[in-house]
Amino acid sequence: MTTIDAPRSPRMTRTTRRTTRGNVEMVGWLFMRISGVVLVVLIFGHLFVNLVAGEGITGINFGFVAGKWADLRWQIWDLLMLWLAMIHGANGVRTIINDYAEKDSTRLVLKVLLLTAFVTTVVLGTLVIFTFDPCPAGSPADLLPSFCTA
Repeated sequence: MTTIDAPRSPRMTRTTRRTTRGNVEMVGWLFMRISGVVLVVLIFGHLFVNLVAGEGITGINFGFVAGKWADLRWQIWDLLMLWLAMIHGANGVRTIINDYAEKDSTRLVLKVLLLTAFVTTVVLGTLVIFTFDPCPAGSPADLLPSFCTA
């Protein structure tokens, strides 16, 4: 007498094995959920401080940003928001590329373009956050903001 397995039981064959890609996809899926929650906290904190706690939209200007980025905590906050948003977004676009790009060559080109855009944005954004100087030495006094001592 032959027994038939239940329709939903896993079928194990010699070629069936757990792949590294499956683990990477699981980590990506988990990252999307966790980073999404962290991003909500970071973004609403950012919006609250910039729009509600201060003078509103009219209070946001060059001086406001310069004052904020003079504090290392705000630099780290904005850096975390930039990095998490970029990784979260790039991972989402990568998933869309995997789902809809039919040819392997097309998929590769799109992923290379995505990686290039990701790296460029993260590197430039990080440089701006940590090298921002509202009062550069040697600048003409008429071009500097009013709070700078020329």
